[in-house]
Formats: sequence, C-alpha cells, structure tokens
Amino acid sequence: MTVLLSERSQVFDRADAYAVSNYVNQHVGSHCIRLPPKGRPQASISHRTFSSLDLCRISYGAPVQVTSAALETIYHLQILLPGHCRSAARGDEKIYRTGEVLLINPDDPVDLTYSADCEKFIVKLPVRLLENACLEQHWTLPQQGIRFVAEKHELSSMSGFVPLLSLICHEAENEADAEVGALYERIVAKKLLAMLASNVLRVIPKREEAGGFEAVRQFIEEHLRSEISVEQLMTVARVSERSLYLLFERHVGLSPREYLRQRKLERVHAALQVTTARSVTEVALDHGFAHLGRFSEAYRKRFGELPSQTWRRQRNGCAPGG
Repeated sequence: MTVLLSERSQVFDRADAYAVSNYVNQHVGSHCIRLPPKGRPQASISHRTFSSLDLCRISYGAPVQVTSAALETIYHLQILLPGHCRSAARGDEKIYRTGEVLLINPDDPVDLTYSADCEKFIVKLPVRLLENACLEQHWTLPQQGIRFVAEKHELSSMSGFVPLLSLICHEAENEADAEVGALYERIVAKKLLAMLASNVLRVIPKREEAGGFEAVRQFIEEHLRSEISVEQLMTVARVSERSLYLLFERHVGLSPREYLRQRKLERVHAALQVTTARSVTEVALDHGFAHLGRFSEAYRKRFGELPSQTWRRQRNGCAPGG
C-alpha cells in the first residue's frame, strides 16, 4: 500500500488519543470517539491542507468508535490502510478492509468502529468543490445535492487514484502555489464523480432543453427595469438556489444579486450618457434604485464619479476628463 503523507506532515506521534481527536475536530470534521475503558492507547496523526482539501492519516492504537450526526458541508473519502472498519450508520452494516474505500456524504450520520491496528487516510472535500466539478462537466446538479451511493469501493479498481493522491501529498508537503492546488483539487473532484456511482445524471442536456447561465443572462437583460427575484432566476436556469449561486460564481464571480446590481448600474451609466436622459433621479428610479443616497455611492464606487457628474457632462457636451 502506498504511504500517503511523510513524517514531515506528522502532528502527533504516539500521543493521547483524545488530543488527536480534538485536533481532528478542529481540522478534519466534527466527531466523538469512544475508546476501551482500560489502557492508554497511543494515537498518531499526519495532516496537510492543500487548497480546499484536507489530507489526513490517522491511527488510534486501539479499537475506537467514531460517531457524528452529519458532516454537513463536507465529504469524507476514507481509505483503509492496515486493519478494518465496521460501518453501522442507519442500520446498514458493512465491513471495510485494507485497500477498500468508503465515501461519507455530507448528510450521512457517521458510526464507524475501527480495529486496533487500523490506519486510515482521509481526504476532506467541501461540497462546493464537487458541485463546481459537476457544473464544469455541464451535468445537472440534483436539487437535494450530490450523493454518492453507499457501497464499498476497491482502491485497485479506481485507476490512477492512489498515484494522484500521492502526488497531491507531495505537492502539499512542498507548499505548491495556490494555482497548482486549485488544479489538483478539481482533478480529484472530477475523478470521484467519474469513478464512483452517484445521483448525478451524467447527461448533457440538449441546447433547446437547457436553462443555464446564458438563458439567465438574457432574461436579466430583458427585465433590468423590473424587480427580478432569485426564484425567477432559478426557474429560468432550471436549477436549485444553491446551484444558481454556483452558476453565477463560475461565470461572473458574483452572486446573483451582485450581478443584478452591477448590470443595473451599468445600464444607468449608459442611459445618463445619452441626450435623452431626463434626470439622474428618474433614470435611477426607472431601474429600481429607490434609495438615491446608496445608489449614488454605489455608482461612484463603480465608475469613479457621481451620477450627477456623468449627467452634467452629457448635458454640457463634454468628454470624460474634459
């Protein structure tokens, strides 16, 4: 079995198990542990953060039960190195052995019991990373979120995945720059979606059936003088609210409301530069800016001058800066 993370990443070595558990709670995921009533097991942990991923290798040195209500905003990919693990969440019992992989969904309750000789390697992935990877493939995000099928996976069947993790550990330990980290985390997310069964429908919709960002952008341009709600944009894009925010972030780097405000400001700016512009107040109100003080400040930050200055320059026939 490939060793993932070297001694350079070691945080605790043969330490108190509860100290290791506290560290896990801070960096890897909220949980509780139950150890045998007798003895002082010696636990070890190695850990690295790499972009939005957390990489962690843990052994507790004794049989240990790990429980958690749910991880909520993260996925846990766990690889069993030596030893074995029993999963008993939701009454569905499974035994995982050396070289097998389990993936814990964000809403899954956790009830795992590890053997005394067990060592596990964990990759912690934020929900957002998997959803972005799904959008990049132009697959439709399930409204209830991405869920991987609760089944055992043989590491040997996940072609090229261990070498990829080994390379990521190497890059993390050598403090690769943020651009490299972002590239690797996207590769991990895409490989997991490609290799493991999930509820994602891996079909690209036909153009005439697609909603997506272009349909949303066009809708916004046609209705900039109206009040546009997030619910309307969800309907146009045919996605959930969470997926809508991811869609906007991927295409324009803004939330839907920020983008709406920006486009309204740009439309007002254009309107104030034509001779038919009646007054700043009327143009602002036409585009839904009811609070003129806040509008003027937002306009100044966006264009470097007050809207009244733009309007007066147009009325006086002066070029910017003239």
